[in-house]
Amino acid sequence: MLTLQDCIGLSDLTEDEILAIAEHEHIPEMAALELGCYLCHSADGEKRIRRMIVDDIRLAREKGNIQHAAMLKTVLKHYVAEHHLAGS
Repeated sequence: MLTLQDCIGLSDLTEDEILAIAEHEHIPEMAALELGCYLCHSADGEKRIRRMIVDDIRLAREKGNIQHAAMLKTVLKHYVAEHHLAGS
């Protein structure tokens, strides 16, 4: 049986990127992993994930959660570095 960590290892995403998708979509981590993996392999999916993370950053700032916004900025920076289509 595969664990969540096994599935994360098979995806093209980090756990923090998956958690950002889960936060944005209000879905469980495993569903976010499946969605993220699908999006990574679709035409505009990497850009959609980038927008999700950017939305999460904006919302964290609006709520005054500067620490969470800073963590998400680090996630975004790593995501864009690893997923070159996300930055274009």
